[in-house]
Amino acid sequence: MRVLLAPDSFKGTIGAEDAAAALARGWRAARAGDEVACLPLADGGEGTLDMLAAAVPGARWHPVTVTGPGGAPAASAWLELPGRRAAVELARASGLPMLGRPDPLGATTAGTGELIAAALGHGAEQIMLGVGGSASTDGGCGALAALGAVFRDARGVVLPPGGGALRALASVDLSGLRPPPPGGVTVLTDVTAPLLGPDGAAAVFGPQKGAGPAGIAVLEEGLARLAGLLGGDPAAPGAGAAGGTGYGFVAAWGAVIVPGAAELGRIAGLPAAVAAAGLAVTGEGRFDATSLTGKVTGSVLAAAAAAGTPSALVAGDIAAPLPPGCRAGIALADLAGGDGPARRDPARWLAEAATRLARDPAVAGE
Repeated sequence: MRVLLAPDSFKGTIGAEDAAAALARGWRAARAGDEVACLPLADGGEGTLDMLAAAVPGARWHPVTVTGPGGAPAASAWLELPGRRAAVELARASGLPMLGRPDPLGATTAGTGELIAAALGHGAEQIMLGVGGSASTDGGCGALAALGAVFRDARGVVLPPGGGALRALASVDLSGLRPPPPGGVTVLTDVTAPLLGPDGAAAVFGPQKGAGPAGIAVLEEGLARLAGLLGGDPAAPGAGAAGGTGYGFVAAWGAVIVPGAAELGRIAGLPAAVAAAGLAVTGEGRFDATSLTGKVTGSVLAAAAAAGTPSALVAGDIAAPLPPGCRAGIALADLAGGDGPARRDPARWLAEAATRLARDPAVAGE
């Protein structure tokens, strides 16, 4: 049997490529005669560039030192793709794990803009921007400022970095903003949140970045001020991605927001790979109700269902029912005796999960 292993990263514990390798090791331990294909995937967040580097022949890394989310210099990189295309991963320049501790009001996306500027300076004519995993809620203003936009208060003073400063925003000057590349800008995201309101960037994702109720109110006020000045459609699906970075790049730079998992799956050849397999196995850190609406696991399971290919799931934790066609789901926390042990040695438990799936007649089709 041909088995396709197409996981996402297990956030904060193991990358998608290593997760796929662990699954392959476990599967082969039980069924050495099967043909195993690994297709690590991403959705625009952590691991996006690694996935593209593995999937796109001729991709080239370009290291850059940028301003990290806390203001300190940080080592980062962007990825050059054939055809004068550039891929930039916000998580590599402005990601939450890059902070020693969360700074919900002060964290900035400046480094992301610096990566984009470096790609443009190298001659990129099309930008693909993955925006998952951000540390900030600044509406993308840090990144836009790095590209030449200026954000001022009522006295004409340039605002300091961070979403907390936006509540004093009085004017936006885009006259010095670098023009977008001729091939356009695509923002890859795995969320459909609007910019504002109870389902928006501050209310939903602010707590994940360390914001309490008072901080959320400050961030919401700032984003509302930004929307009042930039215009556009703050209610558009994905506008709230990465603390409003999706909105900022659409409103100020003409970017287009697309579902990251679907687009990256297309680039990696997911539909054909699933159709050619006898079983598709996917996985992520936590499988819940959001997993089927824009995440990697949902894309793989949907592609398998469309192709009539049986599927199975491995996740750190499973908190939602499996969809039709998914023959089995294994939670690493159950295997390891808790979330802590599973997170400490994810490769071990991924391999164990794959071995169990391979030995299950209901999964392997025997």
